[in-house]
Amino acid sequence: MTDRDLLEIAAGMMKQSYAPYSHFHVGAALLTKSGKVYTGCNIENAAYPATVCAERTAIFKAVSEGETQFESIAIVGGINGEVKDYCAPCGVCRQVMREFCEAEFRIVLTDSTGLIKECTLDELLPLSFGPENVAE
Repeated sequence: MTDRDLLEIAAGMMKQSYAPYSHFHVGAALLTKSGKVYTGCNIENAAYPATVCAERTAIFKAVSEGETQFESIAIVGGINGEVKDYCAPCGVCRQVMREFCEAEFRIVLTDSTGLIKECTLDELLPLSFGPENVAE
């Protein structure tokens, strides 16, 4: 599975997004170390704190099915489903990734020109707090 394949899957998930308030549609495709792909989209709620991001949807789906070893995630998003710029994960999603992913977990993004940008979780969330911080 290439980064471009994952980005195409993520872009397709934007169509499943429920974003009647922000109109910012996001899709994600999560690649497990076993080679499976889990998808997600953002799902908004009139009570904004109840909204869930595409990245967390994909991760929670995978974890709920027993997968906890992840290779990378592709994220695509934009107003009214139109990709213009890179759509990096929010802070809450970064923290959820930190719970399940290693420092070198890859986050793959694209812009309207198709240019791919890749970064690691450690680059997006340096000096992070994780499971080892609360281990006995």
